[in-house]
Amino acid sequence: MPDNYFARYLPFLIHILLAGGIATAIISLSWLIGQRKPTRAKMSPYECGMTPVGDARGRFSVKFYLVAMLFILFDVEAVFLYPWAVILRDLKHFGLWEMMVYLGIVLVGFFYVWKKGVLDWGASVQRGER
Repeated sequence: MPDNYFARYLPFLIHILLAGGIATAIISLSWLIGQRKPTRAKMSPYECGMTPVGDARGRFSVKFYLVAMLFILFDVEAVFLYPWAVILRDLKHFGLWEMMVYLGIVLVGFFYVWKKGVLDWGASVQRGER
């Protein structure tokens, strides 16, 4: 191992120490110089300018979590389209048909989720209640 192996990391170490020092100095000066005059308005919880109603730990519908997970899933699948679009000319027809198969699989999953009603945010109607 060369003698100057760790010398290559010196700029990184200086950067970390400098950033940490500046952050510490800013927080310390804010705490020392800043005014602390708590008032009733400052100590009240803020909810978009309105007084909060009910418990903050209320339950959410499972559909909320399903839609969130599906958004992440389809978003990640859409990210695969960007590198494909960049090298499409190099892939020629093979790449085009492979992406059509990929999009077909994604669309089958999307239509399955849609038919199951996971994306429906309206009030659910039970059978025979119309």
